[in-house]
Amino acid sequence: MSESFNPPQPNPQDRLTSEDIKKKKLWRNLFFINLCVTLLLVGIFWLPFKLKQLNSFLESSSVNPSKKGNAAVSPAMKSMPAINPNLLAAQSVVVDATSDEEWTYFDFSRGKQVKIHDRTSLEWDMAFRRGTIITNGGATNKFGGAGIMNLGEVSFDAVETVPMKEFVTDTATRTQTENSLLLQWYKYNFITHKLTPRKYIYVFRTADRKYTKIKFLSFYCADKQPGCIQMQYVYQDNGSKSFLKDSSTVASQGAAPTPDI
Repeated sequence: MSESFNPPQPNPQDRLTSEDIKKKKLWRNLFFINLCVTLLLVGIFWLPFKLKQLNSFLESSSVNPSKKGNAAVSPAMKSMPAINPNLLAAQSVVVDATSDEEWTYFDFSRGKQVKIHDRTSLEWDMAFRRGTIITNGGATNKFGGAGIMNLGEVSFDAVETVPMKEFVTDTATRTQTENSLLLQWYKYNFITHKLTPRKYIYVFRTADRKYTKIKFLSFYCADKQPGCIQMQYVYQDNGSKSFLKDSSTVASQGAAPTPDI
């Protein structure tokens, strides 16, 4: 006698597993739908905004400067009154450093930009190219005596004499020369992409070993183009280390000079 055929009954556990799989598929589909919607919203709203910001940054004058601009530069020297009447008068000058290819040379003894045919001459003290500054000494010119010291954020008029500190001269890199104290004479704002001179006071030894105190005031021209470097300075032309008016009397009396460091 043959046995009757009984189809297998579904296992309740198998039915539960199948339902779990359906739920997982549903949640997975919902996840991918949400992801696609999010990416779509990013593409519509956030990405164009960021691309516009990036384009503005790349086209900014600090990142992609023009080769040579028609900056409204006023290189004429102007006197600035000192708080201390015994101090030598300070001068204010604007150096046209708008070119990112050619150096602009400045001579403190003449108080103006100068044309240089021989870089090894002593006819210049500092050279400017946009935000880069080098000096006429060290690795830049072994015949020049230029060097610089950073006194930090002190009062300009408070500096009456050259401190007994070491002057830093230019050093060589793989492609050019540089002065470590002048690499960051400014602060860079990553939001506005603007350069702002730090409030540092520098004492500078010129190529012919005279002395100047310097404060950088501005980096931008009248038309907001970068490369017009305005600086305030006092130049002592008698060779003494004093920035006081009566230092000429001291020098003429043969006061013993302090050695250069």
